[in-house]
Amino acid sequence: MSTTSSGRPPGRTGRTRRAVQAAVAALATVTLTAACAAGGPAEAGGGSGEPREGGDIVFLIDSLGDTWIPNNSSISSFQGHVWGHVTDKLVYVDAEGEVSPWVAESWEQNDDATQFTLHLKDGVTFSDGSPLDAAAVVENLDTWAFGAPDAGISPVGLFPKTYDRAEAVDESTVEVYFDAPTLGFVPTLGYHGSILVSPETLALPAEEQADLSNDIGSGPFVVESWKEGDSVVLTKREDYDWGPEAVGHTGPAYLDTITYKLVAESSTRTGAVQSGQADVAYNATPQELDSFKEQGFSVDVPRYLGFVNGYRLNTRVAPFDDTLVRQAFQHGIDRDEILSTVYTEDWSAAEGLIQSNVPEATDHSDSFAYDPELAASLLDEAGWTEGADGVRTKDGEPLELTLYPNPYLATSKAIDELVAQQLGELGFAVDIQAYDVVTFGERVSDNTSLSNYEVTRSFIDVGTVASILTDAENGEDWFGLGQSDERTNELRDAVAQATDLDERAKAVDELQEHLLEEAYFAPVTQIVQRIYVSNPELHDVTYNGVAYASYYTAWLED
Repeated sequence: MSTTSSGRPPGRTGRTRRAVQAAVAALATVTLTAACAAGGPAEAGGGSGEPREGGDIVFLIDSLGDTWIPNNSSISSFQGHVWGHVTDKLVYVDAEGEVSPWVAESWEQNDDATQFTLHLKDGVTFSDGSPLDAAAVVENLDTWAFGAPDAGISPVGLFPKTYDRAEAVDESTVEVYFDAPTLGFVPTLGYHGSILVSPETLALPAEEQADLSNDIGSGPFVVESWKEGDSVVLTKREDYDWGPEAVGHTGPAYLDTITYKLVAESSTRTGAVQSGQADVAYNATPQELDSFKEQGFSVDVPRYLGFVNGYRLNTRVAPFDDTLVRQAFQHGIDRDEILSTVYTEDWSAAEGLIQSNVPEATDHSDSFAYDPELAASLLDEAGWTEGADGVRTKDGEPLELTLYPNPYLATSKAIDELVAQQLGELGFAVDIQAYDVVTFGERVSDNTSLSNYEVTRSFIDVGTVASILTDAENGEDWFGLGQSDERTNELRDAVAQATDLDERAKAVDELQEHLLEEAYFAPVTQIVQRIYVSNPELHDVTYNGVAYASYYTAWLED
């Protein structure tokens, strides 16, 4: 739980809901600019005291994606903030991967992790008054696992593909069955895609689910209003009484409303917080953070559980169909330069394929350490010779590739520009194509003809890693391997089918070693994808295992 004590920014104290609405209106007409926000908190110091009821906050965000269909939008880095307040999850997972009860108050599993029993809290309801009972949980589990293909609704990407079925034993008991061991099932129930929505919502066609006002959850807030491409206003539920005990509060939220407002420019978002017209700016640039800290604003850079930031390389597409070129790419990236140029001391270098806060993480940084001499010799060995213009060629073809900055990571374009320079010194000709969120989804996310894809991907449990590596069990086939690499297949199955956590951790270590030695993945940095600059009067914000800010326990100092 994060608390901050500091002075008050000018104009913030006692802001009423009418003032919030006026501030949002001002932002809508883009009259606010970074230049208007020269002020900061009047003084440092002060105390947080006891939580106070009431208050309205404005959260400025740079995008809200292109759909509100729960299954298709709940894992978005943007919509996930709203879903985290409108819906609940069966379990709560904190930033260290600890799992604790939420709507499911307890659970058991059999010895080979193929059958689980979930026991639900009594009295939980969706905001329309319907019960969140075993039957509702079964419908949600089926939807996460299978989607609704006829309606154009996809499964949740990292939900276990070994899922067979679920059955309601009685109103508060669910039996869940898998066709292979699935140790990660319970933690995955805390993933940001595993949101509980009412059966009434699930029964709607896709076009009606895309209307946020039709999406009924059981969370501590409800949707009061929303405007496509502009804003979402949430109001607290007075009857909410089943929050996760791990956050230290189970009753209604303290805040009255949360307004999510789209503001494209980072400087405008942070300027609004500085001037007291908003409370939270999402995705500030790292270079701004030290200044905000010095002024007394709250700055949070939570790491999520998941993969590090890096490039997954497509073994079916030139030039990465050659192992030597992939290895040269790995060793040609100067991660220290990226950290010192793009980031602050809050960031650190990648040590492997997964974040170091994942319980099973191990250090494999030697496998991809920066070594330009080695990288050059690998390209020589692969037959790429340097031309008069510095670009290497082979059989008359240039050594070229395109990088596609990931719009979900504010620093992605700056990183790609540095990587392009570094690789250029080795003889690569590197182009950069940057798109907004919607266009990126259309042209890059599912395009298997591209040579690389920059990863910013969270997970709750390391067991789900196996489901993305190849095309087995409808996997995502990250590296274009299909089933061609027997060692990857063997280790994938060892991770996915483990029935013992120590056994699984050993397999994860060996899997990372193999994938990095084959240079299927080029790690760059440990990822902080979600950056928050906040009003210092906003206290007790919590961050879960996927680094989303929750304002369920938050309150405003009087």
